[in-house]
Amino acid sequence: MSERVILAFSGGLDTSVAIPFLAEKMDAEVIAVAVDLGQGGEDMEAIQKRAIDCGAAEAVVVDAKEEFAADFCVPALQANALYMDRYPLLSSLSRPLIVKHLVSAAKQFGGTVVSHGCTGKGNDQVRFEAGLAALAPELKVVAPARDFAWTRDKAIEFAESKGLPIETTKKNPFSIDQNLWGRAVETGFLEDIWNGPTEDVYAYTADPATPREPDEVVITFDQGVPVELDGRTLTPYQLIAELNRRAGAQGVGRIDMVEDRLVGIKSREVYEAPAAIALIAAHMELENVTVERDLARFKRGADQRWSELVYDGLWYSPLKHALDALIADAQRYVSGDIRMTLHAGKATVTGRRSEQSLYDFSLATYDTGDMFDQSLAKGFVQLFSLPAKIAAARDTKNG
Repeated sequence: MSERVILAFSGGLDTSVAIPFLAEKMDAEVIAVAVDLGQGGEDMEAIQKRAIDCGAAEAVVVDAKEEFAADFCVPALQANALYMDRYPLLSSLSRPLIVKHLVSAAKQFGGTVVSHGCTGKGNDQVRFEAGLAALAPELKVVAPARDFAWTRDKAIEFAESKGLPIETTKKNPFSIDQNLWGRAVETGFLEDIWNGPTEDVYAYTADPATPREPDEVVITFDQGVPVELDGRTLTPYQLIAELNRRAGAQGVGRIDMVEDRLVGIKSREVYEAPAAIALIAAHMELENVTVERDLARFKRGADQRWSELVYDGLWYSPLKHALDALIADAQRYVSGDIRMTLHAGKATVTGRRSEQSLYDFSLATYDTGDMFDQSLAKGFVQLFSLPAKIAAARDTKNG
């Protein structure tokens, strides 16, 4: 064997087809690496067996659920990460962690090539390869779907000709990626952006229009990390998983959008992210209570840039590393409780409390007990407005 290929294996069409294709094309041994990111659904042992049945020399399953929650989802939460103000970076967060374990497998098995199932149209090719360039630049990369011009139809035909044990067929045209932080669905009839998604597109969320009783939750944060749900101490993984179930049952977290891909095209995506959307709403509100105004204003810009960097596959970049430090420092006082009502597809904050609160009732109230000295306001307003007043006078002078 001339090469040993480490394949990021999901168990879906593209990566299942890649195993025999790479073995034939490159005369290589293929080591399949599947990473459990809390995606649920299919058993990881079944995915491991599928890899072997498709011809892999070895198949490794990595349990990374807790690591993904603590080291990737929590930083995204602290950054209030929403690409284009809507998408909570589901796939974007998982790729750098998968890359980390691909590099570990390459060292363990003597791999010289890393492979993934991404196409040339998507963002994930960049996320995988930018991560590999940062962590293991000596490894070569092969992407069968991109490098050998595989279309989805060709991949299905190849799978059928080889009798590969996969479920994706022409009758199930969706491309789905899911993990603990949410679920992404694309292709099929969704590529016509006039078509509305049907209920069978969704798996993490119930129909928000179905009448049901609301669900009230209290989320406790410690320095920006969610640590309790309704007074019960949980790990980040446990808390996100339970909130996925409860918020999902209320239809929270459905997103249907046309987004700007890194490669320059627009793509229609349908997402489900019940826990992510609820947690980000809660965390943003607690920051409103505990983070000083100028820091909060600056952090909003930093959050947006952080989201763009992660979306673009630059998790391991110097700028992302520097923004991590800023965001982490801003979390020092983000501790307290947020009460939310989950209902009809919305996660609505109804209460907030914190020992680190900057909200002063005696300054905020308009009733008896008001400690705000309004006599100071007149001079403040005059001085604050002075630059605009001077500029306006100049403009008037110059016509």
